[in-house]
Amino acid sequence: MKAILTGVVVAFQFLTVAPPLLRRMITPGELGRSVAFFPLVGLAVGLLLNGLYWLLSAVFPEVLVAAMVVGVWIACSGALHFDGFLDAVDGLLGGRTAEDRMRILRDARVGAFAVAGGVTMLLLKFAAIGGIGSGALIAAPLLGRWVISLAVVLFPYARAEGLGREMKDNAGWPQAAGASAISLAALVLLAPSIGIAATFTAVVVVGLCAWLLIRFTLARIPGLTGDVYGALCEVGETVCIVTLAANWTL
Repeated sequence: MKAILTGVVVAFQFLTVAPPLLRRMITPGELGRSVAFFPLVGLAVGLLLNGLYWLLSAVFPEVLVAAMVVGVWIACSGALHFDGFLDAVDGLLGGRTAEDRMRILRDARVGAFAVAGGVTMLLLKFAAIGGIGSGALIAAPLLGRWVISLAVVLFPYARAEGLGREMKDNAGWPQAAGASAISLAALVLLAPSIGIAATFTAVVVVGLCAWLLIRFTLARIPGLTGDVYGALCEVGETVCIVTLAANWTL
């Protein structure tokens, strides 16, 4: 039980701006075990966003509510995933060799590809929020972090050191299974409000898009990186919310 609670705390401490509860160095083993609880972090973020959406909707116009929700969405992680997405877009679309792309991924500067990709993603989230129903804002952060958990376990890591390397080396099938179980349980509870067909479709589309992004990444560099994990989260969230904004009455 202590190991589970520590894993939950580490997951929130690593993926959000929540005040740290562990005031000591996190061990590689604890970091690896926390991968199982990444979807739980997504669930908490989603509940916050959903509550904020309905609270603000009683006071402000829908367009303004959508803008504020997107801002809080990014702030919850300290723009961790969004920054990773920007770096991944620049790195994977730039450079002529794998070495060039790995170097660009380390570069903190933002290029044209990153600006275009980031603006497009924010616009998609902003526009989709106006067309969603109850539960969709919970499912998107949940699925975004679920694909990170699976990616950490199932696919190679590109670098020989760093936090991503420690996470990869200490996470395995129990963490992938735990993350999937948490996601499944949450989606079963959310399905009645979202719609069973819509929920199933969102899971399939998010999984497919994540797999395509991973295959594209592995064709460009020798493995995944922390920035790619962030990109997977952002792409998963965006694809999910856009899918759920579709007209499911047709």
